[in-house]
Amino acid sequence: MKDRLKSLLQYIIIILITYALIWVSLRSLNVADGENKGAFLWQTWERSDKGYLALMGVIAMVSHLIRAIRWQMLLVPVGYTIGLGNSFLSVMIGYLINLAIPRGGEVSRCYNLYKLEHTPPEISFGTVIAERVVDIIFLLLLIGSSFIAEWDKLTTFLTSLGVTTTGFTISPWIISGVLLFGFGLLYLFFRFRKNEKLRKILSGFKEGLLAVFQLKNKSLFIFYSLAIWGLYFLMTWAVIKAFPETSTLGFSAVLTLFALGTIAMTVPLPGGAGSYHTIVPLGLVMLYHLPKPDAIAFVFVFHAWQTLIMIVSGVVSLIISYLIIRWRKPKLK
Repeated sequence: MKDRLKSLLQYIIIILITYALIWVSLRSLNVADGENKGAFLWQTWERSDKGYLALMGVIAMVSHLIRAIRWQMLLVPVGYTIGLGNSFLSVMIGYLINLAIPRGGEVSRCYNLYKLEHTPPEISFGTVIAERVVDIIFLLLLIGSSFIAEWDKLTTFLTSLGVTTTGFTISPWIISGVLLFGFGLLYLFFRFRKNEKLRKILSGFKEGLLAVFQLKNKSLFIFYSLAIWGLYFLMTWAVIKAFPETSTLGFSAVLTLFALGTIAMTVPLPGGAGSYHTIVPLGLVMLYHLPKPDAIAFVFVFHAWQTLIMIVSGVVSLIISYLIIRWRKPKLK
């Protein structure tokens, strides 16, 4: 009961932070006297090039398909060959759940795959964590590339936020947190090391996590990872081209905004809502001198369009998964 209340409280806090950040962003949207903010956002949508927005949607779905193929690859070394369709459906359901529960999508996609393919959740979850480690490496490479391309602008931007690029200090609170986390892991290990069920779960998790080192075709895995992030970049490019206010921005600007947007999406808020609406407009205004109302409107419309695509594809995937599971049940009896 206490764990449920704690989870509920955490979720409420996350939702409140999300709405607070969105409210702050909307509050800073200054429009002409007598003009409605909702109408201003709608006008931004109407001015957008729907062809580029449709292209962004297609690119997004291709990137999700490649992510499903990459997940297939990771499960082969641990003894599970899954169908591409089931992998894709589970990935899309994961994205849908992430819009409501931050990081809940990783668990839900493993559970959905278990329902479809009977793959042990602890093993598939280990492969998902392995995926995330690889994605973090590519994210760091991306951030490094954006700094090389726009060093002066980004250092000025970070300095204005109170972050220095010449060095950093480690807070005693961070050190204390790391130590507590380490002691917590040790406590769990010694407390439950004789628990057979937990040992089985941890063993499966470790097996899935190390699957990336057992791949037969590691170069193909790296290619798929590059393709995913390359398509993410093209999504940003297509959206920037879709709006007159941003269509003239060059390659380095697209790379920088892509990096800022990706960082914003990693914040544990539902679908990056709030953090995305705060960080990206600030970057557009400070780095590329876009008028603040246009920057905010651009981000709201872009994020709303991207979220709509995730909701529609996720709900469709959820319905299809449900029908498949229902259809198979009589055959399993």
